Amino acid sequence: MSFPKHFLWGGATAANQYEGGYLSGGKGLAITDTITGGDGLNNIPRYMTVQLADGTKTKLERGFNTEMPAGAIAYVDPDYYYPSHVATDFYHHWKEDIALLAEMGFKAFRLSINWTRIFPNGDDKIPNEEGLIFYENIFKECLTYGIEPVVTLNHFDCPLHLATKYGGWENRQVVDFFTHYAETVFKRYKGKVKYWMTFNEINFLRDYSMIGITEEKSNPQRLAQAIYHVLLASAKTVKIGHDIDSQNQIGMMVAYMLTYPQTCNPDDIWADMDVSKDLRDFYLDVQCRGYYPSYKLKELERQGITLLKESDDDQLLLDGIVDYIGFSYYNSLVTSSAPEGDSTGGNQMGGLKNPYLEETEWGWPIDPIGLRIALNRLWNTYQKPLMIVENGLGAKDDIAEDGHIYDDYRIDYLQKHIIEMEKAISLDGVDLIGYMPWGCIDLVSAGTGEMRKRYGFVYVDMDDSGNGSLNRIPKKSFYWYKKVIETNGEILKGI
Repeated sequence: MSFPKHFLWGGATAANQYEGGYLSGGKGLAITDTITGGDGLNNIPRYMTVQLADGTKTKLERGFNTEMPAGAIAYVDPDYYYPSHVATDFYHHWKEDIALLAEMGFKAFRLSINWTRIFPNGDDKIPNEEGLIFYENIFKECLTYGIEPVVTLNHFDCPLHLATKYGGWENRQVVDFFTHYAETVFKRYKGKVKYWMTFNEINFLRDYSMIGITEEKSNPQRLAQAIYHVLLASAKTVKIGHDIDSQNQIGMMVAYMLTYPQTCNPDDIWADMDVSKDLRDFYLDVQCRGYYPSYKLKELERQGITLLKESDDDQLLLDGIVDYIGFSYYNSLVTSSAPEGDSTGGNQMGGLKNPYLEETEWGWPIDPIGLRIALNRLWNTYQKPLMIVENGLGAKDDIAEDGHIYDDYRIDYLQKHIIEMEKAISLDGVDLIGYMPWGCIDLVSAGTGEMRKRYGFVYVDMDDSGNGSLNRIPKKSFYWYKKVIETNGEILKGI
């Protein structure tokens, strides 16, 4: 096996799925705090509790297929369970959890800062000092163990106040609120954090729960403007971060949904190209090249959409090119010009069933070679260092009679993907600098709101209703991954 000497082995989490303490220490409400739990195995969706313009209180399914009507606002209803409020309580277990990561030998730990813990309303002029201290202590603890923090500034995290008062990211003012937040943490954590990412899975920021805009489907102008503002904010953040500290490495983060055309029918090939451009390529092109690609401009023209811009915006996008590409990879999908046949699940969206692949309990295809394909495509297209910041297997874990958790299925999944990573490095020449499997300590599933869909090397005693001791128990994969890191992957040689 041939991994770089200083390869960033680690794991990844997100504040709204892991941190808890949703109103502790001066934190304000985020939209994610208004999303209920769900049940992926029984097709029970997550909901947002909302108040409609006429004052009626109801709940709406959270997802890309549900439109938030004009005048509606999300709120917290005491009669519902919201997983983000406690999650798996990193807020009170951070020292214990970082010690566990250090025991595994982590070189890096990806986590997100909760915007509303720093600026409770999002538009505050003065930051919340207690929130700043909270993350400062975490970064210091990580560095004590030689763990490099990899920090996401926004992981599905829009302050509720910005949605309610300003209409979310459609409003240009939110760009300034976000860059003020970014500048604040860049200055505060200078010398403590080197690796940053702007927006998590930026290509999924399309609905009210993510960016706080209403009528995002019936008013495509509104959605296009909001996406433009998010991309502009990312570019401005990159420039600010570089100005504050030239050592900062600031990347983007995209959900890399590898797609295969169903057949060699040219119509299927073209349909796959269309899906790829809309789903991921556009976001990569803008952040890696610094401008809107011609295919997107033509698409907006056909839709009669005119982006509202300021005179220096084009230069801002160009100045804000990212230093590296962070991406999630869980599965691949099959596309078709005339979709027929069985469907399958996936990260936030599904596709047609691939008969050549096995699937997880939640119906996600398992495609390790697809990761090698994704790495090659990204590297050959953009020639920027790559970091896998999410990958993993969501599965039900049972505690055996002897008190141990034997998650061999997770080891098998991760092992196969790591082997394909190594091939991409040693055989294909890909510049891969880090690997951070998702939910390294159990957390709440973003898509389904469940706890039983677990990803971690560490089990957390918490159920889907929020009951449990929150005790931490290392799984079999904990000790396996520790050996992988100790040997820089050499333990997998010959497998």
